[in-house]
Amino acid sequence: MRILITNDDGINAGGLRSLVKCLRPFGELLIVAPKTPQSGMSMAVTMGYRPIAVKHLRSGQGEDWWYLDGTPASCVKYGLDNILWPEKPDLVVAGVNYGSNAATASIYSGTVGAAMEGAVNGVPSIAVSLDDFSPDADFSIVEEMLPSILERLIPNLSGRYGEFYNINFPAVPAAEAKGVRVTCMGKGHWEKEYRDFGEFLAERGRKPTAEDERYLAAADPDEKIVVMAGDFVSREGNPEDADHLLLQQGWVTVTPGNIDNTDYAEINRLCDTIL
Repeated sequence: MRILITNDDGINAGGLRSLVKCLRPFGELLIVAPKTPQSGMSMAVTMGYRPIAVKHLRSGQGEDWWYLDGTPASCVKYGLDNILWPEKPDLVVAGVNYGSNAATASIYSGTVGAAMEGAVNGVPSIAVSLDDFSPDADFSIVEEMLPSILERLIPNLSGRYGEFYNINFPAVPAAEAKGVRVTCMGKGHWEKEYRDFGEFLAERGRKPTAEDERYLAAADPDEKIVVMAGDFVSREGNPEDADHLLLQQGWVTVTPGNIDNTDYAEINRLCDTIL
């Protein structure tokens, strides 16, 4: 099996290394990851005729490593169009993401966006996330449980065009996970999403990173610097087995999705009422 791997946290992310470790027994790996973090990019692509840096890092022992200075979906495109062409991989896997991509977080996620890009190209695709935003997140639950999940999931992929799978792990030791559930996408939204950057750092006990310092130094004196760090509000009426609710309870969730955004129930309603 040939597997194309990417992420949205960048080529140096620990979650990417954990994912590669999980997938080594499954076949030949091509890793094409963003040069720098690209969270929240969904299916955005790097375009506008601007120059894009790409680098072949190393290869050997069934692994080929590259980075692209672009979005996760762009990394999938480069792997498909420039490295593997005219062949295709058997599977695209993105992750392991820092932070949950359950519920409506999946709409914004670059990790899920990469899986959707694979699905657009007719390749079975999987996004993997851990419900922990900490830079030193412990991915051991993923390393212990993901291989057995894939052993069951891969032979049973639907094969339908546009299908992809969104897997979320709770931030608990594997022994404390309640199990694995196939679920639906939960509903919710974020409130109070933009906050003062300095206050945010003080609350978290953090210092600005080198990248933060460069950004702050380049800012205009009269600019206010904010950070996106809102509060998720679960919508009333979610089913009890919505992915984000099960994840909070300690379940590993597997949520099937599809790139087809058509509301078929609305088609029928409109045809019955106005057409």
